[in-house]
Amino acid sequence: MTDNSKPIFVITIGRQFGSGGREIGRLVAQKLQIDYYDKELLTEAAKSTGMNSDFFEAADERSPSFFSSLMSFNTGFYGGSFVIGNSPISNDNIYRQQSDVIEALAERSSCVILGRTADYILRNHPNAISVFIHADIDTCVERIMKRDRCKTIDEARSLAEKRNKLRAEYYNFYTDKRWGEAMSYDLSVDSSKLGVELTAQLIVDYVKARLGLK
Repeated sequence: MTDNSKPIFVITIGRQFGSGGREIGRLVAQKLQIDYYDKELLTEAAKSTGMNSDFFEAADERSPSFFSSLMSFNTGFYGGSFVIGNSPISNDNIYRQQSDVIEALAERSSCVILGRTADYILRNHPNAISVFIHADIDTCVERIMKRDRCKTIDEARSLAEKRNKLRAEYYNFYTDKRWGEAMSYDLSVDSSKLGVELTAQLIVDYVKARLGLK
């Protein structure tokens, strides 16, 4: 999808749960006619190790402490699938494999990459732009109730808090920055102010201005 006459660039998007980050990321990629990666990263990482992608998904954006609990709970069930060669799989193995995939994709073509500390992994990429998307809790709760079929506002709010906590722990462990803090990103946007479509367009306009794209 990338025009070979233009330099390769990457937009990394961190997001609060329920802020519309996934939908906005897809729109940004569509508007710029570049690739988009989210769950696809897990499949790519799994392919590089010969593992089932379900295992990568189970540990996706989870802190090492969460991963350790997952390992101790599931070791007997999964058996040999927790081994790469002769080495047991650890949170570091998974993070390293996923990081390698992110770096390879960023070298191959322009793209949008959602979450997974991609902004930190690609911090030395000459044309990487990091974005964080957040929204007020009422907007997040409304979206979560529609998408995740939560029955009550309290249930949706609790789910948002849990997911955001996991994402923050994961990001803060693997980087030297703080998840969600404006100074950690090139652009921080409240999607509840403009809505999904206009937030995506704002990001596109920012990227074009930064990189001198038409």
